[in-house]
Amino acid sequence: MQKEALNGRELEASVLTRAGLMLKQVQENWLAPDRDERLLEAIKFNQKVWSFFQAELSDPDNPLPKNLRQDILNLSLFVDKRLFEVMANPDNEKLNIVIDINFNIAAGLRMKPE
Repeated sequence: MQKEALNGRELEASVLTRAGLMLKQVQENWLAPDRDERLLEAIKFNQKVWSFFQAELSDPDNPLPKNLRQDILNLSLFVDKRLFEVMANPDNEKLNIVIDINFNIAAGLRMKPE
């Protein structure tokens, strides 16, 4: 059971890292001719990742403590809002916070529970 949970956490961490890297690559190549296409792809991927978390955290049978679930849901709403802002008014600086959130949550998921 614990091994399966760790694999799930590692998978979640890996997906969040990929989402962050996709945004980071667009940010680092902001003047590339295919930026808009790559930005949209990265945003869509991030939205899918965070939508999955929203669905999982909204499940009443989710084993996480209610306060933690609510905090992560609130964070996911912030991420959604920021991604919509970037779509409406592209600005590479606006990506920083979403990239940081993705990488920090991924790092937390990789930590071994005590």
